[in-house]
Amino acid sequence: MKQKKDIIIVGFALFSVFFGASNLIFPPFIGVTSGSEWLTSFLGFVLGDVGIILLSIYAIAKCGDYQSIVGRAGKNFGLSLEIMMMLCLGPILAIPRTAATTFELSITPLIPGVNSVFFSIIFFALTLILTIRPTKVMDIIGKFLTPVLLICLAFLIGKGIISPLGTLNNEINSNELFVTGLTQGYQTMDALGVGGITAFMIASFIGKGYTSQEERIKLTINATILACCGLALIYGGLTYLGATVSNQFDATVSQTALLVAITHQLMGQSGTIILGIIVALACLTTAIGLTSITSKYFEDVTNKKLKYEHIAICICTFSTIASTIGVDQIIALSVPILTIIYPVSIILVILSVLKKFFSNNLSFVFAGYTTLLISALSAANVSFMNELPLANLGLNWLLPSLLVAIVGEMIGTKKLLTVKSPIKEL
Repeated sequence: MKQKKDIIIVGFALFSVFFGASNLIFPPFIGVTSGSEWLTSFLGFVLGDVGIILLSIYAIAKCGDYQSIVGRAGKNFGLSLEIMMMLCLGPILAIPRTAATTFELSITPLIPGVNSVFFSIIFFALTLILTIRPTKVMDIIGKFLTPVLLICLAFLIGKGIISPLGTLNNEINSNELFVTGLTQGYQTMDALGVGGITAFMIASFIGKGYTSQEERIKLTINATILACCGLALIYGGLTYLGATVSNQFDATVSQTALLVAITHQLMGQSGTIILGIIVALACLTTAIGLTSITSKYFEDVTNKKLKYEHIAICICTFSTIASTIGVDQIIALSVPILTIIYPVSIILVILSVLKKFFSNNLSFVFAGYTTLLISALSAANVSFMNELPLANLGLNWLLPSLLVAIVGEMIGTKKLLTVKSPIKEL
């Protein structure tokens, strides 16, 4: 019974860490663009988002830590990649965006005239208060904040299912819908920083008294499955809501404006309030989780020369300043950085899962550097990169990286072979 309760608490907390503003606005948009074929787009979205999360955390839990995966491409390479990912997950991009999104979608529509700097100070002061004790973070999010978030989401989705806003558009070209959903799911980049997230989950289970490594791995995987199931259910509901207004809107609609319109049509002014609460809770739980995760990571990577509490204070202070530049500016800054480092993380996870076929470190080295090169050239808008296979999915790095990984495995394995001399045998 205790195990089930702890899995639910940590699983709920993990759901909230992943469920940010982009996870709220992407599904209704793909619903609008797919109409009666919304299920096809939804399945692609789930594979591109939830599938990668599940695959990544499974691989890390089995290997023990994220460095055991990325470090196979080289110790310095792996450490640099992980630090950059955690900085993006933390104070540079993701955490400031939570406050900026909350201000623009929750505060401004309901309380016009509030100063953005004043709001950011309040937001991150609350984040710091709820973050300062790392062993309690998962409990705070999983026991209290996530249930309220889920209730609000269930109420919104349930209202849309019982009283649909319109008929589903049947005049949709279904040829590219799965691909579109897959691309949108991939572009959430939710699996960024899964190394720190997995380590934090394991630390949470240790704090709950689970000392066996095998037991912690099992609990971590079960909590991840629970969180991913929750994400998939919510995504499905939100995608359907978008499909019900597919005859009212098209692909030119702003994703944020679409969400506001749906909630307003469903519940009027109270819908705006409900949306404000959902966005605020989604962003606050994400901010709390990410602040804790990045603080714990940098405490560990510095062998506790930097204290968790001091790092958390620095992150919240920096994020307060960074958040005032606005959501659009933060996203504009984040896209090229994430375009470069996210694919590298994914390819190394894939090779780790396929360790039966890629047992030699040279395959990781080849694949890691190849993916980094292709991703960097793609971010620089080098036209040739668009000619590579799967470029339309944003996966132009996948096949070349797998190919060089195979070459690396063949070379590395050959070096390990010992050929006995026929003369010596005589």
